[in-house]
Amino acid sequence: MDQFTNKKIYDLEERTAKFAEAIIGLMRKIPHDLVNQRLVPQLVGSGGSLGANYCEANEAESKKDFQHKIGICKKETKETKHWLRLLAKANPQFKEEFRILWQEAQELLLIFSKILSSSRN
Repeated sequence: MDQFTNKKIYDLEERTAKFAEAIIGLMRKIPHDLVNQRLVPQLVGSGGSLGANYCEANEAESKKDFQHKIGICKKETKETKHWLRLLAKANPQFKEEFRILWQEAQELLLIFSKILSSSRN
């Protein structure tokens, strides 16, 4: 997980892929109980989707399409933060790892917000 804290990745496609990979890595460590069985697929889905939508935005067919895809990236990132919070509550033994992922999600949200606002000018 130190890929987020030591050196920032400026290639956003790579950064979002690394983020999704880190989520998968942490999810493989947490216990398989009823709560996690419901929360884990939600997090893996939204955490992977934000990068996939960013890749789609880079191939947008119009400015409007680009803005729409970046908007989806923002929504998926907010959803990811929500699931990270719930999973951290359900798995306090991994609190620090969830905190690092949540912080990365927050940074990605700020980046997507800036991209979207800049594209509207």
